[in-house]
Amino acid sequence: MTDDLVLRRQVCFALYTASRAMADVYRPILAEFGLTYPQYLVLLVLWECEQEQPPTVSGLGARLQLDSGTLSPLLKRLEVAGLVVRRRSAADERRVAVELNPAGWALRERMADVPRQLAQATGLDADDLVILRDTLTRITRTIHQYKEQ
Repeated sequence: MTDDLVLRRQVCFALYTASRAMADVYRPILAEFGLTYPQYLVLLVLWECEQEQPPTVSGLGARLQLDSGTLSPLLKRLEVAGLVVRRRSAADERRVAVELNPAGWALRERMADVPRQLAQATGLDADDLVILRDTLTRITRTIHQYKEQ
């Protein structure tokens, strides 16, 4: 057996276990707010759009790299929870905009400490977290480009 086929040397396994570990940290924190991790990601995008036009469902999907089959039920649950409103465009019925309602905006302030809690759980300092995020972003972008060849 070559050294390349040892589990501890596999980047994919390190990413997989790190992802699971992060999800385990997020789960109880987000549960306090009645959210799942994918719902939290949607809210992060919507909070960023404060000064912009509300994103469409397809725009959210592209930004989060989620298909509509995953995103639509997630948005429905956020709407039932009273955090977002979905509105069909009068100009084009196929376009559905997603907006935060006041409860969704208020949740932003209540969740302001979540990133700090997650950073603390990693044991990394701020500079290392930026390097890690940028490295993972570069890996994702490169893999997408590789798949398109």
